[in-house]
Amino acid sequence: MAAAALHDVVQLRPLHSLQQRKDRGPRFRGRLAFPQLYSNKPPILGLGYGNRSFITCYRDQSIESGGSVLGVSEIKEKCSKWQWKGQYSINYFVSSSSNAESNPPLLLAHGFGASIPHWRRNIGTLTQDYTVYAIDLLGFGASDKPQGFSYTMEAWAQLILDFLNEVVQKPTMLIGNSVGSLACVIAASESSQNLVRGLVLLNCAGGMNNKAIVDDWRIKLLLPLLWLFDFLLKQKGIATAIFERAKQRDNLRNILLSVYGNKESVDDELVEIINGPANDEGALDAFVSIITGPPGPNPVQLMPRINLPVLVLWDDQDPFTPLDGPVGKYFSSPPSQLSNLSLFVLEGVGHCPHDDKPDLVHEKLLPWLAQLTAL
Repeated sequence: MAAAALHDVVQLRPLHSLQQRKDRGPRFRGRLAFPQLYSNKPPILGLGYGNRSFITCYRDQSIESGGSVLGVSEIKEKCSKWQWKGQYSINYFVSSSSNAESNPPLLLAHGFGASIPHWRRNIGTLTQDYTVYAIDLLGFGASDKPQGFSYTMEAWAQLILDFLNEVVQKPTMLIGNSVGSLACVIAASESSQNLVRGLVLLNCAGGMNNKAIVDDWRIKLLLPLLWLFDFLLKQKGIATAIFERAKQRDNLRNILLSVYGNKESVDDELVEIINGPANDEGALDAFVSIITGPPGPNPVQLMPRINLPVLVLWDDQDPFTPLDGPVGKYFSSPPSQLSNLSLFVLEGVGHCPHDDKPDLVHEKLLPWLAQLTAL
């Protein structure tokens, strides 16, 4: 949601780039523990490419999401603090079950403006079989928002690696959304201690802000406006006015409605998840630094360096990181450029699939994790 502050200036609309393919033959059992699929079952999830095989995605009625949606207060009560670099307080959550002992732990990394409770619809399901960690990146949620800190993608990636090394202390599956995905990619590309077991990328961002995607014609058209916006944000009074307007609940709700496919998922609790931390001291400085700072490494450049298993879930209605943008095209170009990567496109979903339509995410994520942990 890094483009949220531009919502009142430029109306961003979802881009539909996939055409429904008419299948000509029987379905097949995929490599990711899918059930047997037959040609008389209508596709509802979309198209995907997995390990160089073309896959049409269907709902498996035998896979239920399980678990319950955790309330924000329940999540906050279970959170703890960890001191990063001896000076920054980082908020994190951990939950487990008896079934998790033999499986690798999971670490959830949220996107721009979000925090740990954004995973409220996923933690209950994942905890049934895994130890689940979730972290508030520096500058977000209940983690510190230090005055004058220069936020970068590299800093967040190092935070993740240090957290794995000092707190989790086991090879871990990283699951991220948006800039959280990119932070996970950078962390995996830089890890030299076998801290990362695999990656799950939910609508991976191309950079910390939109200036990273210079190859996208839409960004090229907007680039002068983005630079002007950067200039305005560096004026304290203007930045304060923009930020105060952006974090108003009605404005936040409208922004969220524009990036969610399932409008029912945009509830009061979600608005509060975004709004609450935005009122903290240091939140304005974090907002300005992230929007105006360097975009950081591009995932297209980093992915060839990663030999770990990678699951990519992308949504066909994402206005911020569209499937037909440079990063989306890289991950979705058939056949896959990387043999260790599996991609699934989810239909009717926006920028935050795990909260937008969590069941669709779980239907792809859980079998992939199960197969990986069985190896």
